[in-house]
Amino acid sequence: MRDLPLPTLPFSELHAPQAPRRSLPAGSAMESQGLARTRLDVVWARTEEEVRQAQRLRYRVFVKEMGARLSVPQGAPAGHDIDSFDPFCEHLLVRTLDEHGRPDEVIGTYRVLTPAAALRAGGLYSETEFDLTRLRSLRPQMVELGRSCVHPEHRSGGAIMALWGALAEFMLRNGLDTMIGCASVSMRDGGHYAASLWKQLEKTHLAGIEWQVRPRLPLPVDELRHDMSVEAPPLIKGYLRCGARILGRPAWDPDFNTADLPMMMRIADLPARYRRHFLNEA
Repeated sequence: MRDLPLPTLPFSELHAPQAPRRSLPAGSAMESQGLARTRLDVVWARTEEEVRQAQRLRYRVFVKEMGARLSVPQGAPAGHDIDSFDPFCEHLLVRTLDEHGRPDEVIGTYRVLTPAAALRAGGLYSETEFDLTRLRSLRPQMVELGRSCVHPEHRSGGAIMALWGALAEFMLRNGLDTMIGCASVSMRDGGHYAASLWKQLEKTHLAGIEWQVRPRLPLPVDELRHDMSVEAPPLIKGYLRCGARILGRPAWDPDFNTADLPMMMRIADLPARYRRHFLNEA
């Protein structure tokens, strides 16, 4: 990706209110160390520094943990995952609260590109990896979710559920009904796990032909072992439980060393128990 100057960070005209604070358990990993149960604060970034906090977390996860090679805009600060889509996105944060109830560390994030913002950005990030022609009719009410990550010490469920609750509220408040994005699968084993996962999900969770998309740089599944019995990563498993569908074959992202599965989740497809949980439906 060619370098671009860092523009001022605008915020959407859509309604992205500060999400209510929620007291949630940090999960077994923290509790097993004898630490106090952690309360989490869910907010939409409203300052440049809050966006930077999300970008620092992304850098920690994608670069330090996963080994991604980033191409960042000219003048970007060191230790941040920044790309040309960030200025057009809403950034959702989960932060821990200290003993006095004050916001502390950002431990989870999503970025959200709305239909209007996608027009200003010149398209979706997913379009750099997939031909999305068949999704054209969905675009007026479709958002793109991206750069989702959670701090390694907080991956037991509380942080991601808090993020999903705020995303559901955002979708309803703004009359949006479809979410798409790329779910990344590590290729540290050479891609065999990712190829096997795709072959399993193709049989059970593939979207109808009318919604299927094509990768611009396909994962070479036929050249990899793809008959392994594998379990989906927790985040993908959660999406599938919420009614998400795989939109087609995975793309290969050599910079992030991942296989990216195109996924779509529609509010109308949420199972009843998740509608009650996230949408407060009876």
